[in-house]
Amino acid sequence: MHHDRYGSDVLSAGPTGHHRPPRTSREQAAEPGLVVEDVESGWVGAVVRVEKSGGQHVVVLEDRRGRTRTFTLGPGFWLDGEPVVLVPPVRRTAPARPTRTASGSVAVPDAPARVARGSRIWVEGKHDAELVEKVWGDDLRVEGVVVELLDGIDHLAEAVRDFRPTADRRVGVLVDHLVPGSKESRIAAEVVRAAPAGTVLVLGHPYVDVWQAVRPERLGLTAWPTIERGTEWKRGILRELGWPAEEQADVARAWARILRSVRSYADLEPSLLGRVEELIDFVTA
Repeated sequence: MHHDRYGSDVLSAGPTGHHRPPRTSREQAAEPGLVVEDVESGWVGAVVRVEKSGGQHVVVLEDRRGRTRTFTLGPGFWLDGEPVVLVPPVRRTAPARPTRTASGSVAVPDAPARVARGSRIWVEGKHDAELVEKVWGDDLRVEGVVVELLDGIDHLAEAVRDFRPTADRRVGVLVDHLVPGSKESRIAAEVVRAAPAGTVLVLGHPYVDVWQAVRPERLGLTAWPTIERGTEWKRGILRELGWPAEEQADVARAWARILRSVRSYADLEPSLLGRVEELIDFVTA
């Protein structure tokens, strides 16, 4: 289980008459998705690729608006407020097996997928399912847990009645915007009361949409934009970020980009991590 984690003149010489030594740069592999800042231009972007051009290595960075720019690999970059020297990522002919899954669990190499349990985890939509699969997919296959789409929470009570949960056939439900006083919280409470004790668990995160469960730093943001009530949230987010937002295909492309930025549980907010881990424990108990 993961726990919500999840003198006035700074340039003047010191008392010995010496200035503070400058910070030294450390080498940092330019792995795809790494967000850095070019010191000279102030350009902030995620590494898209490293390639050779004109006999030297260059790195292509993509900013949060989808624009790309090419820089010479080497010194002159900042990472998390520290100077770094970007170097080509290490290429291995035979990659070492990961010792941890994306969720942080101990990896079980070559483990066959377990026959599916009767218990299920339900999520509200396709994006929720894809995010759970990317981070917890390996764990769920080993445990034999199937994640199914609920397509919204309005019909949760009916879905639970049809499923007929028992002590050996449980349902764990992940809900968006599960906060006190919300419609979602009222529906969740009614469903749990109506089901046999200990057979249904409804948990959720406080965000309007699961997109917000991805740490904004992964996209070069300091925080997700705030969208006014009455505005379709995803389209509003795309417009605030300067991304195309006219068609449903624009939303799909934006989500694909957000999902690519997620490498492991460390790129998600603790408020989602703990809830998913709890649901997995519930349906595998």
